Amino acid sequence: MASIEKLPMLAEGYERITAELKALREERPRIVEAIEEARAHGDLSENAEYHAAKERQGQVEASIGDLEDRVSRAQIIDPATLSGDRIVFGATVTLLDDDDKPVQYQIVGPYEADAKIGRISYNSPLGKALIGRRAEEEIEVTVPSGDRSYLVKKIEFI
Repeated sequence: MASIEKLPMLAEGYERITAELKALREERPRIVEAIEEARAHGDLSENAEYHAAKERQGQVEASIGDLEDRVSRAQIIDPATLSGDRIVFGATVTLLDDDDKPVQYQIVGPYEADAKIGRISYNSPLGKALIGRRAEEEIEVTVPSGDRSYLVKKIEFI
């Protein structure tokens, strides 16, 4: 029997996924109405509204299935309850780059990652390089923009 892989995420990410799932479930009846209305127009072979509604229905059902899977495998982690001297999921890490410029990232799940706001996935190249490291350790990582090296300055659980 295959084990179900847990999907770590922050409470904020879980709430966003459940809200999206709720919205898609609420859209289902409107799609059915659109299909019925388009079907009433007659010949389905050349009925663009019908085909568009059916396509949207397929997209919504696929998204619902994907979101339900994520919710069922969710392992909600509150960084404030964590501690330690190693980088783990949920940790906020301050790094110094090659120019001694500080950068800060929080290690999150793949569906919560957004580098623009300082959130990187634990399975990204940088995330993988950081997991398990301690303060004052140097890491080298190959990212899309090339090879980078960082010094772990601070690990926080906030």
